[in-house]
Amino acid sequence: MTSALEDPSLERHFKGHRDAVTCVDFNPNMKQLVSGSMDSSLMVFHFKPHMRAYRFVGHKDAITSASFSPSGHLIASGSRDKTIRLWVPSVKGESTVFKGHTSTIRSVDFSRDGLSLLTSSDDKTIKLWTVHRQKFQFSLTGHMNWVRCARFSPDGRLIVSASDDKTIKLWDRTSKECTHTFYEYGGFVNHVDFHPSGTCIAAGGSDNTVKVWDIRMNKLLQHYQVHGGAVNSLSFHPSGNYLVTASADTTLKILDLMEGRLFYTLHGHQSAATCVKFSRNGEFFASGSADEQVMVWKTNFDSIDYTEVLRSHKKKVASPSASHVHDPPPRTPPKSSPTRTRDINAFTQPSDMDSKDTDVMNVGPALFSIPQPHGRDYSNLISVDAEEPVIAHPTTTPLERRDIPPQLAETLEHIVGQLDVITQTVSILEQRLTMCENKLRECLDNQQKVSLQIKPS
Repeated sequence: MTSALEDPSLERHFKGHRDAVTCVDFNPNMKQLVSGSMDSSLMVFHFKPHMRAYRFVGHKDAITSASFSPSGHLIASGSRDKTIRLWVPSVKGESTVFKGHTSTIRSVDFSRDGLSLLTSSDDKTIKLWTVHRQKFQFSLTGHMNWVRCARFSPDGRLIVSASDDKTIKLWDRTSKECTHTFYEYGGFVNHVDFHPSGTCIAAGGSDNTVKVWDIRMNKLLQHYQVHGGAVNSLSFHPSGNYLVTASADTTLKILDLMEGRLFYTLHGHQSAATCVKFSRNGEFFASGSADEQVMVWKTNFDSIDYTEVLRSHKKKVASPSASHVHDPPPRTPPKSSPTRTRDINAFTQPSDMDSKDTDVMNVGPALFSIPQPHGRDYSNLISVDAEEPVIAHPTTTPLERRDIPPQLAETLEHIVGQLDVITQTVSILEQRLTMCENKLRECLDNQQKVSLQIKPS
């Protein structure tokens, strides 16, 4: 069962950047945190006390996006200098450069298997790259303005993108076609991401709102008007029950998707909150701001026991008519209730955060490239003091399961994964059927017009 609810608390804050922080991400091993900044540097902070932070120098202009690979052995970064870099987060600070976009890179995203990298740019395109061979695969074109953000679906079959043309597009990765376009947004879309179930997407934009859509029915589920400034970033909790948002109004807000309401408002940053990200296990989330600081918060309010999630999935398998365990229910715009919403001020809480400036080790400029022998997957590359790189087989730590045998739990997880694949496949088929119906309708309309033109003659 889940533990009693507690308020989020500020655990640490890191200093070291010399300009606005633009992006944050956790290493899956929870030993490091990466952040990028307008100061053109990438910083890797360590959670162990007394360990120096690394400052990676290589980009020639502001860094706009950074992300750890699923294995944690690589970091991808995008910049205004029109390049993408892959870094090994070690003292050596080695990196290799991807060139292909003709304007500012706005977002980078690894696929769940770590084999592909997705990038979006002000050149109005989305590009897909292979990580191990560092080769360009293909571009997705269709947006009419800057593409602010692009993300893989959890199973890697779909891609969602958000643009300054005020649209959000869904793409089929295999066919490279846009399967649906959402036009409902009232402003520029700054950030978009998939719900952990892959059945929904959430977006935040310049009109201060957060919206959640069901991508199977292409229907707006939830609409939140809780910020007083543009929503710059958002992140789903791994359980799928919560969404954290960062806004130009300096606050972070946590939304309860199951109840359809504002849950917490967090005050801590002194300037616009520019980015926010949950850790992979959901125990922490990090935020960055124009105040040049990175803050790490302990979630507290939702300690997930994944055995409960597995039980829910088991019930779903037994009852096909049941709704998806992770699906947020359709809601009308939530009415914020002062009695149900908590305001958390970070500076009134006792915390063990570091108050002094972070001890920083400057690394770079990056003059080396990662060796690229063919056929190797560098998503698992570990940098060691040796002449040849060592390829490590990633070790996965099984989720804690107190009352389910490991073999049964693994089988259930496999079944859940297969169900998600089937769900996505059915969704794609439905979308293609809709497209065919639309084309057929157009043909019938055209035929009727031709008949009307011929009839008088």
